[in-house]
Amino acid sequence: MSVSKAIHAVLFLLSIFSIASIKLSYSIQSSPISCPEIEKKSLLTLKKSLKDPGHLLSSWDGDVDCCKWKGVVCNNLTGHVHQLHLQGNWRDRCLSGKINPSLINLKHLKYLDLSLNNFTGETIPSFIGSFKNLKYLDLSGAEFQGGIPHTIGNLSNLRALNLSGNTLNADSLEWLSGLSKLEHLNMEYVDLSKARNWAQVINNLPSLLEVEFDYCGPDFTSPVNNVNLSTSLTFLDLSDNENSNPVPQWFFQLNNLLSLDLSLNYFIGQIPTVSNATKLQYIDLSGNYFDSSNIPDWIYFCKDLEFLSLSSNDLRGKISDSIANLTSLQTVNLAYNQLSGKLPKGITNLCKIQSLDISSNELEGEVQDLFGSMSECFLGSLEDLILNGNKFSGHLIDQFGEFKCLKNLDLGSNSLSGAIPICLGNLSSLENLSLYDNKFTGNIPESLGQLLNLVYFYIDNNKLEGIVTESHFASLSQLTFFSASGNHITLNVGPDWIPRFQLGTLGLRSWSLGEGSPIPAWIQKQRNINELDLSNTGVSGNIPASFLDIPFLNVSNNNLNGSIPRISSSKKLTPHRLYLSSNRFSGSLPRIDEDVLELDLSHNLFSEGISDFLCDTTFETYGLEFLYLEGNRLSGELPDCWEKWPHLMFLKLGNNTMSGRIPNSIGFLVGLESLSLYGNKFSGQIPFSMHKCRNMFKIDLSHNNLDGNLPTWMGTSLPNLRILILRSNKLDGEISSEICRLQWLQILDLSNNRFSGIIPRCVCHFDAMATKMVLQHEFYLNISAQVEPIMESASVMTKGLELEYNTILWLVTNIDLSMNNLSGEIPKELTSLVGLESLNLSGNHFTGSIPESIADMKQLESLDLSRNYLSGQIPNGFALLSSLSYLNLSFNKLTGRIPESTQLSTMEASSFMGNNLYGPPLARNCSSNGDEVHGQKEEKQGEKSEIKWLYVFLSLGYAVGFSAACTALVLKKSWRYAYFGLLERVWDDIYVYFYVKWAKLTKPAAPGSRS
Repeated sequence: MSVSKAIHAVLFLLSIFSIASIKLSYSIQSSPISCPEIEKKSLLTLKKSLKDPGHLLSSWDGDVDCCKWKGVVCNNLTGHVHQLHLQGNWRDRCLSGKINPSLINLKHLKYLDLSLNNFTGETIPSFIGSFKNLKYLDLSGAEFQGGIPHTIGNLSNLRALNLSGNTLNADSLEWLSGLSKLEHLNMEYVDLSKARNWAQVINNLPSLLEVEFDYCGPDFTSPVNNVNLSTSLTFLDLSDNENSNPVPQWFFQLNNLLSLDLSLNYFIGQIPTVSNATKLQYIDLSGNYFDSSNIPDWIYFCKDLEFLSLSSNDLRGKISDSIANLTSLQTVNLAYNQLSGKLPKGITNLCKIQSLDISSNELEGEVQDLFGSMSECFLGSLEDLILNGNKFSGHLIDQFGEFKCLKNLDLGSNSLSGAIPICLGNLSSLENLSLYDNKFTGNIPESLGQLLNLVYFYIDNNKLEGIVTESHFASLSQLTFFSASGNHITLNVGPDWIPRFQLGTLGLRSWSLGEGSPIPAWIQKQRNINELDLSNTGVSGNIPASFLDIPFLNVSNNNLNGSIPRISSSKKLTPHRLYLSSNRFSGSLPRIDEDVLELDLSHNLFSEGISDFLCDTTFETYGLEFLYLEGNRLSGELPDCWEKWPHLMFLKLGNNTMSGRIPNSIGFLVGLESLSLYGNKFSGQIPFSMHKCRNMFKIDLSHNNLDGNLPTWMGTSLPNLRILILRSNKLDGEISSEICRLQWLQILDLSNNRFSGIIPRCVCHFDAMATKMVLQHEFYLNISAQVEPIMESASVMTKGLELEYNTILWLVTNIDLSMNNLSGEIPKELTSLVGLESLNLSGNHFTGSIPESIADMKQLESLDLSRNYLSGQIPNGFALLSSLSYLNLSFNKLTGRIPESTQLSTMEASSFMGNNLYGPPLARNCSSNGDEVHGQKEEKQGEKSEIKWLYVFLSLGYAVGFSAACTALVLKKSWRYAYFGLLERVWDDIYVYFYVKWAKLTKPAAPGSRS
């Protein structure tokens, strides 16, 4: 048979076979195919072992073919179960219980999804490794616990494995080596802290494309030997793994990598300067501690880069002009770094850019220079322009009104000036306009009232003025956030005006709403308000009851009056913060609900006691964290029911007329951070129970009648104490050395008490005063950007004045021990506190000389050593204290010349009086032996002064005695007769005595007698 005939014969046989196969296939498809009985029984057994409150398995009926059950997918030719889709949902996780081993009988299973169920307390069954044909396994969010069974490594055909969202752990990932076909691996939230070989394992998986190991805590120090540069890995997510290590270099050597997410890892050091991963389209290195001096150049060679986020690092230097080469860029986020210089102009030519965020850096330049020549494609594509928190200056140009798609324009916290341009009213897509904390002047343009889509309008703290009328809000029907606090604007709308919007936030602090006028009706009709700031607006009258239901309310510094009813909220479990200070509210304190977190009723006219407020039995405990009641007329004692306020952190009751002892139950306030009870009449000792308040950083009990010793437990139990003010009490005893344990102490005021003994030499352990570091720990009662924050404050004696500090309180360092009975020498250790700004030791009994080492206290601004017994000369080092602006050394026993310096010569002469000193600023002549001359002069002047005062007192005594005698003689007749009778008898006797004496002297002598 010829070859051609043989070929024809084979083709003929193949055609017949094909036709037969097609007919057979058709006959098989046309006949009903059901799942094998063994697989059906296995699924029914699985159903019995599970709890199914969501009825996910309700269609699993034994009388129905299992291929028709919900979640079951069978092969059309064989009827074998190939797929199980048994995923639950986040709202009600349907399945729970145990997974029955009968599932092993599904030997043809390729797809298994048990995600989003509730297998709490159950481990992943080890038999799951028996499904040899399995390609897809999803157990995410199913609440499995415990270790990952290594048998999963037997699934050699597996392409996708998702174990995320469980409470799993792995001691090793070696079992992954058996998954040679694995392409997608997600182990989010799996604890990998003990799996030290993870990096080497995934680097050797030949088919792996995507890895998600976020929230896993893997060991980033494990080495990777022989990095597989030809790996197929394209997607690597290792975000949210907190550590403090340098970033592994091998991440940046993966040639095929398209997406790299290393955000929120706290990596330290520099971003690698060399990288092979130039195919990257997505880079997120945000939320680390990279401190590179510049953005690495290799990033600018990623031609396909679409997403770049380097935010929240410590990057410095300038942004390279090469950023203009990244023509595919859609999102750029460089916020919260220390980038400086000018923004490259080329960035305004990027045609695909949609979001540009370079906020919170140190960039500068005139905005008109940077945005003066924007390309048409840039104007047409940009949706988010966020430049806040930089140093940009200049005026906004009209071209800002040409953005076609701009939705978010944030230029806040810069130095922009001039008028807000009218052209911003052309931004028809604009949803967010933020111009806060700049220097804009003039009026708010009426054109902004035409922004139909505007939702968020934030222009606080500028220099805007003028009048705002109804036309400014003409078309703003979508507006939910309006805050323009801190400007000098007058609102002029009709009494019946009803705006088209319903606001969630309204900030009008420092606006003029009509001096003495009630709160406008249109504000009271805003039903959705969650934050309202009407502080310092001049409104008066009663506060609407509905306002007390607003979660954030600030109406301080007005003329509101009347009583306040119970503060309760219809929005249960919503934290409430109310600031009603500096008004004329009166009556008793209002009761509050358990969800009130911050309450400021200070500087009002509230009276009576606070027992009803503190001991209210409506709720077992209260959630209040901040309570400010200072500057009212509250009286009575502090009740002993502080256990009802376990969350209280800040308590101010200063400047009232409260009395009695501080109750022991105040020790229940274990979270208390600041206690201010100054300016009352509290008596007794500082309660020992306060030692439980270990979080305390401020105690101010000044101007009371407290007695007893300075508690030693303060040094051992209050490690965070920074401010201790006990001024003007009746405390006595010695200052214990235990106080030196307070290393963070920066303000110590024990003045005007009865302390005795010496200053402990261990004061050098006050580390916060012993360094030149800047102590910055600003604490705000609220962090809301829409309202003016209320800050912690303290009254400090310095430079001869009592000064109130708030915004810079955490920069103040002060020691005041004046007006006590302290003695001994000034310890040299005290002068080691080189960060101290104010020192007052006046009115004590200190002796010895002023330490020479005082010259080391270069930060000293105020020094008062007056009214002591200090001797010797003023140290020459005083001339080096260039910061010193207040000095008082008067009434000591100092001698000699005042050191010559411009600083000291400008002091008041009274600062040196009462000593034996000379030289400027004292206006006295001096000789070579100046000490002796001045001493003699002082002594002579003292003697003259004493003689003069003696004459004065003798004269006064004579006058008083004479007038008393005269008065008695006038008023008492018998005394008068006796007195003049006595005078007459005395006169007669004197007369007779001198007459006889005279007669004897004038009588002639007898003859022969001697004269």
